[in-house]
Amino acid sequence: MDCRSKGGMRLHRPSRSFLAGVALVAVAATGAGVVTSGTPAAARSTARIAPVPSPLPVPPVLEMAAQRLERAQAAQARTEERAVRTAARKRTTRPKASTQTVDPTAIGERASRSSGADEALVTADVLDNGIALPPFDAPSEVRAIIESGNAIARTPYKWGGGHGKWQDTGYDCSGSVSFALASAGLLAGPLDSGRLMSWGSPGKGKWVTVWANAGHTFLEVAGVRFDTGGTRVTGSRWQATGRSTAGFVARHPAGL
Repeated sequence: MDCRSKGGMRLHRPSRSFLAGVALVAVAATGAGVVTSGTPAAARSTARIAPVPSPLPVPPVLEMAAQRLERAQAAQARTEERAVRTAARKRTTRPKASTQTVDPTAIGERASRSSGADEALVTADVLDNGIALPPFDAPSEVRAIIESGNAIARTPYKWGGGHGKWQDTGYDCSGSVSFALASAGLLAGPLDSGRLMSWGSPGKGKWVTVWANAGHTFLEVAGVRFDTGGTRVTGSRWQATGRSTAGFVARHPAGL
């Protein structure tokens, strides 16, 4: 910097290199979003609805799904190792002249291999606290349904809840289903159970099935159930067990 005096005081004039450095820092900060003006492009884009904060702590479901898969793969490796040791023992004890060509136990061993890891990839899990854990290979829409369902899993049943506004103090059966589907970008607005009977495509889906009749509706997502009827059992809409679907119509979102 240049130093000059004026009125007995020393003044410092920044050098050109110093000013250029300040300008570069400002440009970099602006590009990184530190200094912005107006509405960011991301905020201007169409966003999904913001889920209601859950009354229970929502764990990082994707991280937990990966941990679940790792545990299943480790269990699979242990099962395969035991099967190899068992087969080796049988080979050493079996008579050489044996006419047996098929080991009956081998069928069961093959059937059990990789079942745990496969289940962790495609089937959801319901934790003790009423939170659902998505399968590791689930499509993004399925993860969004499960994560938004977690947000309202223990909210109270409220007749008409979720129909007047998304962020409500409680939800009825169709309000709960509509909230979860809308959070995944699959529904533009809430539908009652009667209108859900003709929503989407007919039949059961690979990942998501909406079961509906004139008086009730619930979801099956990656093998678990999202149902207001479940709150009477565990306090959560998520249930690991199914229920009778007699009298219900099955619908599903296209491709899921």
